[in-house]
Amino acid sequence: MRQETERCQLCFEEAQKGKKVALICSGDAGVYGLASLMFEVGREYPDTELVVIAGITAATSGAAVLGAPLNHDFCVISLSDLLTPWEKIERRLLAAAQGDFAIAIYNPSSHKRKDYLKRACDILLRVIEPQRACGYVENIGREGTRSATCTLAELRDTEVNMFTTVFIGNSGSKQIDGKLITKRGYDIEGNTDICGDNGGQTTL
Repeated sequence: MRQETERCQLCFEEAQKGKKVALICSGDAGVYGLASLMFEVGREYPDTELVVIAGITAATSGAAVLGAPLNHDFCVISLSDLLTPWEKIERRLLAAAQGDFAIAIYNPSSHKRKDYLKRACDILLRVIEPQRACGYVENIGREGTRSATCTLAELRDTEVNMFTTVFIGNSGSKQIDGKLITKRGYDIEGNTDICGDNGGQTTL
């Protein structure tokens, strides 16, 4: 951290020498990555073409480990106040809870911010019931991947680290066979012909 601008500038400087340059960052370059900064820095290098290649961010890769927690409207919120004031993070958490979004939380804790997930849960508990289905995944896509489902009340007292992505379900989310599932709204009892055989025809 703190050297992102220098890294971006170095990429353009190398590109100015006629090289094809790739800047690698974790997850998706456009989701808490360096794509936006590259475009900002790129204004100083108008003759250099910049292309963003999409990756898989922690929200979707972690969701796949837990089941399907983001299967309806959701938002992603980082608890890092390095670049965003905590007051704004608090407003975003409240707005997401009031809007009944499923939530993926990035940067839930660090050495300097050990209690930030607890603080975030306290904010969410102003609006959300303690038994809300939640989960978290540590070391997504790395050796030692670990995941668990829990309630919001249990999550409040869970120790996590910077390599953990936290998931808060919406009011329709459930824990099913150890997985965190957010329902899309399909009526599986009333629509037995959906994506099935209907007199030789498939109904979608």
